[in-house]
Amino acid sequence: MMDIYYNAVIYAKKGMEADAMGVENGRVAFIGTFSQARQWESGDGAVWHDMDGAFLVPGFIDSHLHLLSYGRGLSSPNLAKHTSSIKALVEALSAYKSRTHNSEAWIVGSGWNQECFEGEKRLPNRYDLDQVSTCQPVIAYRSCRHIACVNSAALEAAGITGNTLNPEGGFIDFDENGEPTGILREYAINLVSGLIPVPEADEIKYYMVQAMKKLNSYGITSVQTDDFGAFPGVSYETVIRAYEELEAEGLLTVKVYEQCLLEEMQDLKGFIEKGYRTGKGSPFFAIGPLKIIADGSMGARTAFLSAPYADDTVNPHNCGINIYSQQQLDEKVVYASDHGMQVAVHAIGDRAMEMAAGSMEKALCGNRKNPLRHGIVHCQLTTKALLETFRKWNLHTYIQSIFLDHDNYVVEKRLGKERAASTYAFKTLLELGLDVSNGSDAPVESPDVLGGIQCAVTRTTLDGSKTFLPEQSLSVEEALQTFTVMGARASFEENEKGMLLPGMAADFTVLSQDIRRCPPETIKDTKVCQTFVNGICVYDGEDSNNR
Repeated sequence: MMDIYYNAVIYAKKGMEADAMGVENGRVAFIGTFSQARQWESGDGAVWHDMDGAFLVPGFIDSHLHLLSYGRGLSSPNLAKHTSSIKALVEALSAYKSRTHNSEAWIVGSGWNQECFEGEKRLPNRYDLDQVSTCQPVIAYRSCRHIACVNSAALEAAGITGNTLNPEGGFIDFDENGEPTGILREYAINLVSGLIPVPEADEIKYYMVQAMKKLNSYGITSVQTDDFGAFPGVSYETVIRAYEELEAEGLLTVKVYEQCLLEEMQDLKGFIEKGYRTGKGSPFFAIGPLKIIADGSMGARTAFLSAPYADDTVNPHNCGINIYSQQQLDEKVVYASDHGMQVAVHAIGDRAMEMAAGSMEKALCGNRKNPLRHGIVHCQLTTKALLETFRKWNLHTYIQSIFLDHDNYVVEKRLGKERAASTYAFKTLLELGLDVSNGSDAPVESPDVLGGIQCAVTRTTLDGSKTFLPEQSLSVEEALQTFTVMGARASFEENEKGMLLPGMAADFTVLSQDIRRCPPETIKDTKVCQTFVNGICVYDGEDSNNR
């Protein structure tokens, strides 16, 4: 039997809308007018849904986040809500410790950002976290997760002393006496995080389900997610098996395209030898690109730049951290590409992006069509030369417009005004004809798609207090495309989802207002009323018993 949705503004794709839509067997059956909908009603009748003037859009696609880590974070202290000061951070962790009543458990929190601290904007250290506990190990990740601070108990558990050498791709901060401060950068974090007890399979599935429920509440129907590195010690087979079991149990309410983080070359080769390739799987869970992390983050001053950070007074020669040499990066990208794997490289600094693009150029062997749709994740601190390189090789760009909510305050400080002038160039990327998909990098930021659209359109922080490069603003329809059809292109599914056209999956989101016609600064206040995946309602804002 067909479901017909009417009395709505249905945004089928850019430049095409309707007021009625029919859904049958999980697919869009027709799109058109109310009178046309009457003609589609079969002899068995139809179920008619009066949408009361709501705005229906294709289901939102977040093209880069960390679903498993996000789910874990929903059960951990959310330090983003307690980041006004180090004192508030310590109090939040202490309150969590009191609630758990487990004197042996690790205390893990994330989301703090020193740029939001009142007064001194320094990084927390071991002595701050020792106020939470001197016995239980404590680790608190910065919002970007490229820096973590730990207490003395965690340092002791990891055997980190003044004699500990920096691991490859990581950095341990030491004080003037040569003692570790508890501040760990990039791969140095693994020295401690690898000691955190590994969750059981059922716990991993619980985190996934909780994350999907929350994502559905934001109108998200599909994600491209990096989960293999969520828990050191948990194999990628365990993660894949958890998704497959949830799919068999009918519990996947988000379609998942896995961005496969395989840090070592031997891991990549073993993955390929087991038969994994981009596209292997089902519409609900499929293997996506090889994910490579090439540098750190701007906020942590670990993004790899071609010239030093403008505001690093402690280390004026700091250009950030590159995780791989050019040769190592070339080897991974070329091998993956030669074996049918799409590649998505995390690169935030301009030098890291140059290296990643150089590796992709080698892998493409002159084919500017880029058939595997290799791309750069984040694309933040670009230069004019880099933008032209992206155009030349038709690289997919994975942006996170929600980052502007915090980064507007710091990008000119980090780079200086002149270098910052060519960064976060969303409009330019579109004008160059590139596919630009959007996401949140959750749990780094909230997976609030409407907030991300507002930032892309206004180029301001969500509270409107700081604007950055307004000439790079997108129209609402352009921003919608980055969260719909361009996200689908990142997973080779532009004929399957991202638009509401006959024959395509009935993945759609019901919004309380037409965000093209409301004041741009109120887009974030739009309510997600319902979310549908394959024509099934997976979130209803009026239903307290959501799936």
